[in-house]
Amino acid sequence: MRRSILTAAALTATLALAACSGGAEEPAGEESSAPPDGTGSTLTVWVDETRQAAVEDAAAGFEESTGAEVEVVLKNFEDIRPDFLAQVPTGKGPDITVGAHDWLGELTTNGVVAPIELGDTAAAFEPVSVAAFTQDDQVYGLPYAVENIALIRNTELAPEAPATWDDAIAAGKDADTKYPLLIQTSTEGDPYTFYPLQMSFGAPVFEQNEDGSYQPELALGGEGGTEFAEWLAEQGEAGTLSTDVTYDIAVAAFAKGESPFIVGGPWMLEQFADLDLSIDPIPSAGGEPALPFVGVAGFYVSAQSENALLANDFLVNHMATAEAQLALYEAGDRPPALIEAADTASEDPITAGFREIGAEAVPMPSLPEMGAVWAYWGVTEAAIVSGKSDPVKAWDKMVADIQGEIG
Repeated sequence: MRRSILTAAALTATLALAACSGGAEEPAGEESSAPPDGTGSTLTVWVDETRQAAVEDAAAGFEESTGAEVEVVLKNFEDIRPDFLAQVPTGKGPDITVGAHDWLGELTTNGVVAPIELGDTAAAFEPVSVAAFTQDDQVYGLPYAVENIALIRNTELAPEAPATWDDAIAAGKDADTKYPLLIQTSTEGDPYTFYPLQMSFGAPVFEQNEDGSYQPELALGGEGGTEFAEWLAEQGEAGTLSTDVTYDIAVAAFAKGESPFIVGGPWMLEQFADLDLSIDPIPSAGGEPALPFVGVAGFYVSAQSENALLANDFLVNHMATAEAQLALYEAGDRPPALIEAADTASEDPITAGFREIGAEAVPMPSLPEMGAVWAYWGVTEAAIVSGKSDPVKAWDKMVADIQGEIG
């Protein structure tokens, strides 16, 4: 990262002025009338292969309007978070990196990301996407895509969307297919995919504030958690859930028409190209709405960036455009976070279906404490489904073990 021509003091004053001035920020899709002078400065941006071309296209317009240079560095996505955490404290690393919203807790705990100034542009995004990148009333990422699971329905086998889990199982049996409904499990469980069903019993993983953010207080236990655990055991005994149904088995079976329903995300769709599909809400098993996790992808600014004003301008005025967000959508097949772009992408009914469900979903917790939850959650669910563990005792032990880890 090279030193910006602006001093830190000038940056602070400029951002403060932007926050106070009603006309300081332009709506997404419109560049500021006075872009910062970036002559002689270079922004370094880390991206993975999927995002590379879209970011390079946006960078070309940014370079023309500011005089700055943009160095787009291609990295394996799985390397980005650990390398960012390791390099930023040493003054190295990028000015901007692509990343997932649920990294936020770890990134802020380690002091490696800075807030960004969305201003009025925040209203141009899907509310859940901004909420996912918000911590302590500050926004730390520029969202570009929203992803979540839903009920994917083969309309030839099931003409109507089921209202409840029992309705789905009944429709699956009426279709006379090998599986009434497919949901990946395996011996390690899959709490991400099971989460909407758990939510339908009123058992969120952590306590939530009114704005959707989380408190590091477990909510897995109690009556809702116990009822969900007992339901898992019942479904395992009935054969509607099975640890033999891995991701690969579930996807292959649905693609072959062996079930009218599969619970999954847009990453599966390429293998279902020959099917007539509908994207429906996940049916409730416990009586409350079955709300899945939503994951939001976006861009972070390094806390050590010496070009923070330029980085903010690049994100707000060049990556928060319909053109840029639709390019990212075409590359990654996830509904855009920018409402204007999402409206265009929603001309595809499949995208529209995932978008509608994602709008009501809950952000994946970005709390550092989630690391302790994953370690116990899935294996406990799998042990209950397989009948190896008593549901209530196993669930209570899981909650106690997680609580012990997080203190």
